[in-house]
Amino acid sequence: MSDSVSLDLHTISLGGKEHIVRTGCGSVSVIVYGDQEKPALITYPDVALNHMSCFQGLFFCPEAASLLLHNFCIYHISPPGHELGAAAICSENPVLSVDDLTDQIVEVLNYFGLGAVMCMGVIAGAYILTLFAIKHRERVLGLILVSPLCRAPFWTEWFYNKVMSNLLYFYGMCGVLKEFLLHRYFSKEVRGSVDVPESDIAQACRRLLDERQSMNVWRFLQAIDGRPDITDGLKTLKCRTLIFVGDDSPFHSEALHMTAKLDRRFSALVEVQACGSMVTEEQPHAMLIPMEFFLMGYGLFRPNQFNGSPRSPLSPSCIAPELLSPESMGLKLKPIKTRIASKIQKK
Repeated sequence: MSDSVSLDLHTISLGGKEHIVRTGCGSVSVIVYGDQEKPALITYPDVALNHMSCFQGLFFCPEAASLLLHNFCIYHISPPGHELGAAAICSENPVLSVDDLTDQIVEVLNYFGLGAVMCMGVIAGAYILTLFAIKHRERVLGLILVSPLCRAPFWTEWFYNKVMSNLLYFYGMCGVLKEFLLHRYFSKEVRGSVDVPESDIAQACRRLLDERQSMNVWRFLQAIDGRPDITDGLKTLKCRTLIFVGDDSPFHSEALHMTAKLDRRFSALVEVQACGSMVTEEQPHAMLIPMEFFLMGYGLFRPNQFNGSPRSPLSPSCIAPELLSPESMGLKLKPIKTRIASKIQKK
């Protein structure tokens, strides 16, 4: 059975409301922003992040707001214990698997009475939403994935994850762990060096990482470190998929592998130059033109007061040709609808 407690959070998510949705696998924080009669866009962040540290760069971008908030109601889902002000999860609670996390998403959608939704995930969050799309194809209209994963960890990622797990378990959110996480998220330009100061983005991320409960992060990392390879499942996907990855991301090769396994008629890859894994924070403008073309395939558009194309540092050669093909992106499709019949009731 699902239940929800609503809390007004005036200082976050542009005035959004937090719902604590109780699921069979524990409670989940969902920040809802916008008109709930609009199509739904759900987001899922990477390890140690939530909607503020993973998506605010994109959603605070005026052009992105005109595109996304005009067309969607946003549902920011946080991994268990990653929401703002989260308490430590009881040590007696079992560590969830990636399948448990996708089951939570189903319960969240059912609570809000949502049918098929658009999904946007970053790194680990992209894996969770891709697995969700494989398991529940009828609930996913499209995937916007940033530096996604689809294979089990290779030895280099496995090693990094084990080091981070040990640091979290024994030392908490220490300085060394933050360096590992910043390397995971950002390019070297953003992280800085001896000669180049650390950017404001990286400094802000450090402050937000201080707010995380280390054992909650450890639990999410354990789930992601134990993920299975879902490459074969990609062949069953029927939704359109748009992938972004920075060329300085540790997961660049993973994104290329995933793109190669998807049906090229319904997928596109955008490689962002001089960028790390978190394109949403580091270069959000690079996402705008590709997302605009992608959403046109669903009959969605930006409001009239924004007639010009979004600004973007991308050169045309950085955008996969199939993304710009009206036929491949389905421009004749009708506008999407995400409300479902009343047969799924709030519990």
